[in-house]
Amino acid sequence: MRRSAVLRRVIFTGTLFFCWVVFFGSQSFSQHEKLRVNANRIKQRIMELAEFGKTQQGGVSRVAFSEANIQGRNYIVSLMKEAGLKIQIDEAGNIIGQRKGKEPKLPPILFGSHIDSVPNGGKYDGALGVIGAIECVQVLDENGIVTRHPLEVVVFTDEEGGLVGSRAMIGELTPEALEVVSHSGKKVRDGISAVGGNPDEISLVMRHKGEIKAFIEIHIEQGSVLETKNIDIGIVEGIVGINWWDVLIEGFSNHAGTTPMDMRHDALLAAAHLIIAVNRVATGVPGRQVGTVGRIQCEPGAPNVIPGRVVMSLELRDLSAKKINTLYEKIQKEAKAIAEKTKTKISFTPIDATAVPAPTDPQISKFIAEAAQELGLTSILMPSGAGHDAQNIARIAPTGMIFVPSVGGISHSPKEYTRPEDMANGANVLLFTILKIDQ
Repeated sequence: MRRSAVLRRVIFTGTLFFCWVVFFGSQSFSQHEKLRVNANRIKQRIMELAEFGKTQQGGVSRVAFSEANIQGRNYIVSLMKEAGLKIQIDEAGNIIGQRKGKEPKLPPILFGSHIDSVPNGGKYDGALGVIGAIECVQVLDENGIVTRHPLEVVVFTDEEGGLVGSRAMIGELTPEALEVVSHSGKKVRDGISAVGGNPDEISLVMRHKGEIKAFIEIHIEQGSVLETKNIDIGIVEGIVGINWWDVLIEGFSNHAGTTPMDMRHDALLAAAHLIIAVNRVATGVPGRQVGTVGRIQCEPGAPNVIPGRVVMSLELRDLSAKKINTLYEKIQKEAKAIAEKTKTKISFTPIDATAVPAPTDPQISKFIAEAAQELGLTSILMPSGAGHDAQNIARIAPTGMIFVPSVGGISHSPKEYTRPEDMANGANVLLFTILKIDQ
């Protein structure tokens, strides 16, 4: 009888415990399940941020370290404070908004992006990742939800100029990189000082493996895959590596009227041949690799003088560092032949703005997929052909990226556009993913 009574008591207690877990657990899940970001607030803040560096074409020129960029940073700091975040500007100029967790000794969950733009760029590139991150924190704050892990919203410095802030965070912003001239005309070193950083103490920014629980970045796709396939969310499986070079072509400036065609050393002609060769090499092998010449400067730049000097850019991207090296070797070989043919000299100088290929974390990708499904959104796995700060942080912490559709696949353009409902979808997926990681 005693055994029977004990057994009944155990069963009764266990049943009560089970019911308590189911009830309160479901209450907690239900509370999170109903959380949603404020789509109108995201749209409004994207438009407000776009006022800093606004162009006549409807886009933004908010290049890193410019006055417009500094004004935009101040605006973002004001939003972070409104969301209850504690603000820190680190030595690389990264803006960090910190929110305490229930268990302060746990490593923080990072999420965010950048607000600097390319010259005459669009409103959404980078900006959505920052505005969406702040929105997630504000929703948690408005609903009285405190996560176990501390949270950190990050605005990385000079993403468009070579992932400067995130390179500093992984300890790979070299002294040479600090001397690179940014889009603003300032050296990176001087720009970092202008936004409140300290380039002489860059090493203090570095974080090590284990110090970050996870990093998640929401971003516009900057391509047309999601829109074409009518998919709501892209789950990034890997981010391409990017290598940049300055290419110097040296010929000889001479009179355009008196120098016969077969006696010329035309640097611009050599550049034209090389540009075509870059395209031929990049399209000559299977894969998603790309090669681009996006900048060219010709001297002396007079209609009646044969160009004697050209400096142009070369950029190669792929998910494989080995393939990038193979493409570069082929382009060098083509350049040697072109130099001989045009009687010029061609040399390549690597620019210290390289980003290595980076796979994302499978578990975080799984969380993103689950979050999308719970929200009734469609999703696909896809690579990122654009570089992002996430690819640097992926080297020290589990990392995930969430893509939302870009209308027409247009980016780095005043015509860049992402619909408000798509921005909200991405921010909701980010919010749910953060909560899943936190559990």
